[in-house]
Amino acid sequence: MNKIIKLSAVLLLMVSASSCKKYLDVQPVGKVIPTTVEDFRALLNSGYAQFPKHKSNLAFRTDELLMNNDEPSSAIFRDQYKWNDQNPDPNSREMPYGSFYTSIFYTNSVIADIEEKAGKSAATDQIKGEAYLLRAYNYFELLNLYAKPFNLATAASDRGVPISLAVDIETNYKPSSVEAVYTQIFADIESGRALMNTDNFAAGLNYRFTKRAALALTARVHEFRGEWANALKASQEALAMNSQLEDLTIVGAVSPNNYQSKENIMSMEDTFNADVSRSALMSPHLIGIYDQVNDKRFALYFGKAGGDYVSTKGNSNEFKISFRNGELYLIQAEAALKMGNSSLAQESLLALKAKRYTTAYFATEKTRVMALSNEDLMLDILKEREKELALEGHRWYDLKRYGQPELKHTVSGEVFTLLKNDPRYTIRFPQSAVQANPNLQ
Repeated sequence: MNKIIKLSAVLLLMVSASSCKKYLDVQPVGKVIPTTVEDFRALLNSGYAQFPKHKSNLAFRTDELLMNNDEPSSAIFRDQYKWNDQNPDPNSREMPYGSFYTSIFYTNSVIADIEEKAGKSAATDQIKGEAYLLRAYNYFELLNLYAKPFNLATAASDRGVPISLAVDIETNYKPSSVEAVYTQIFADIESGRALMNTDNFAAGLNYRFTKRAALALTARVHEFRGEWANALKASQEALAMNSQLEDLTIVGAVSPNNYQSKENIMSMEDTFNADVSRSALMSPHLIGIYDQVNDKRFALYFGKAGGDYVSTKGNSNEFKISFRNGELYLIQAEAALKMGNSSLAQESLLALKAKRYTTAYFATEKTRVMALSNEDLMLDILKEREKELALEGHRWYDLKRYGQPELKHTVSGEVFTLLKNDPRYTIRFPQSAVQANPNLQ
């Protein structure tokens, strides 16, 4: 793009040139240079706050939702629902791009300055470690939106996203390869984990990265790359620290994605926000995959509005979620089976099912699962993943990683089709980002 991005530490997260501000969309938080632990915690909190709500948008690209055409505000999601990234309506809501780099900018500032300005201590180590992990997560999400799925044979040449790591430098922001971005993600995870000293934050502060969240991120990254031994190791280490699951068979159990859930690991992301909740109905496909009588998730996840189903696991701060144990059990099951350990795969899957289905039904389900071939067991793990993690921002990525099937959406009687292996499974960079940075074309 040959645009110079010059970041000024003196002005604390203010951008020195208007073209830079247009590209990164960084908003200033003040002109006071941070010097204390509290200052840097506030700085990093801004990085957390800037992490985008993109998974709400992504839900419209999946087979989970129907467009609620009776809701006027649904028009902003119509192009997402039609997979129309080529020539969207100007009033459509773009997938985020600049906000990722705003979040990254805050992490870069913390990483660069915290030890020099606030000293080295357990507190500054924790904050700096969180910054590395938040930066890694930003790049992981950027890759999964705007790059092809990881392919070992082509990752070194597949186009990824730009990497920005430093404050107060001049650089040309050009997309790096998928493998180069993953190399940076792993480096940041390693640096972050080496500094972390907090296992858990109390409810209300659990939007922050911890040791457990670092392991959960590690497991997810390796899962997406098909590195099953490492995915298994990280998921087992995280579950060794806390393996609790919400028991939905008992009265008073909360939704597993509630920030106060006993299986919660980290609650940063608004994965099904109010705008989407108003604009969407549940698709017949999504409703149809549940046993409405015996699956205790159904009544927790969905409610009726007239003759339609709507979500009851979003549209509230209590349902912010990034990582939880339910996902880790499923990663452990999938990775174990890929590694040839069908017994552990069955054990992990059944441990989750035992907390989700009525007692009588589970007894039958256990017999069925134990008799499955490895091929059918994998299908069952993936189907359970679809049910367990519905509306939490996983489905688009799973469709993209697992076969890229054909999908059809209907808008005002017109059918729009996403073909099998359609190039639109890799989302185009938003037009506003391309206008600011021609290297993204």
